[in-house]
Amino acid sequence: MLQIVIPAYNEQDRLPRTLRELRRHVLRCRPVTGPVEVVVVDNASTDATAALAAAADSPALPVRVVHCATPGKGAAVRAGIGATDAPVVGFMDADGATRLDAIDEAWRRLALGADVAIGSRSATGSWTEARHSWLRAGGARAYRHCTARIVPGVADTQCGFKLMRGDLGRSLFADLAATGFAFDVELLALARVRGARVEEIPVVWTDVPGSTFDPLRHGLGSFAELAAIAWRVRSARAVQPAVPPILQPVLQPAFTSVATDYPFAVEA
Repeated sequence: MLQIVIPAYNEQDRLPRTLRELRRHVLRCRPVTGPVEVVVVDNASTDATAALAAAADSPALPVRVVHCATPGKGAAVRAGIGATDAPVVGFMDADGATRLDAIDEAWRRLALGADVAIGSRSATGSWTEARHSWLRAGGARAYRHCTARIVPGVADTQCGFKLMRGDLGRSLFADLAATGFAFDVELLALARVRGARVEEIPVVWTDVPGSTFDPLRHGLGSFAELAAIAWRVRSARAVQPAVPPILQPVLQPAFTSVATDYPFAVEA
C-alpha cells in the first residue's frame, strides 16, 4: 500500500484539481502501486480546504483529512506521515506541480533498493516550466549554496515530491524539528546520517500560480531554519545512530516514467 500526504493551507482552489488528477492516475496505475490512500493535512486553513478534501473521498482513491494546528509545511507533513501505517509513504504539493508519473518512477526505484526517491528538477531528463522574479531566482541560488553544504550530492532538495520506505519515513519525521519550508533539507540530511540510500529522479514540473511562499515574508526565516538544521545535523552525525535495516519491499519493479530554483519558486 502507498499513502501520500498532501499538506494544505487554504488550498480550496488548487487541491480539488490535484485530487481529481491523482484519482485518474491511480486508476490507471493501481496494478503497479497497489492500493493508494491520500492523507490531506489541513494546516489551520480558513477556507473550505478540509471540506473539499473530505468530499473527494472515493472507493477509487480514499482521502482522509488530518488536522494540524501548528503552522508550517514541515509541521503539516510531519503530522500526515505520523498518521500513516503503509510500507511506502510519501508527500506531494497541493498544487500538483510535479507530473504524477513521478509516482511510478519513484516506486520503481524503491523496488530496486532505494530507501528514499525524490523528485529533482536538476536531474537529467527533467523538464521545468517556471515563471519567477529576479528576487526568487537570486534567493534560489543562495539557498542551493547552503543546502549543498548540509546535504552534499543532492541537487534539488525542495521539489515537493518524495517517496520513501514507510518505516524509515515515520522514524525520520518523528525526529524532525523543522516546521517550515526548509524541512526537506533536514529530512534528507537525517536520512543520509542513518545510512539511507537517497536517489533523485527526473520530473516534469510546472509552476502553478497561487504559492503561499513569499520571499519577502518567508525568505529570511528559511535561511535561519537552515542554520538551525545544520547545527542539528552536525549533532546527529556525532551521535552516529545505527543504520536502519534495509526493507525488502514486496514491490513490483515495473515500468519507467518520463522522466531548477528553490523554495522561493516552488513551495505550496
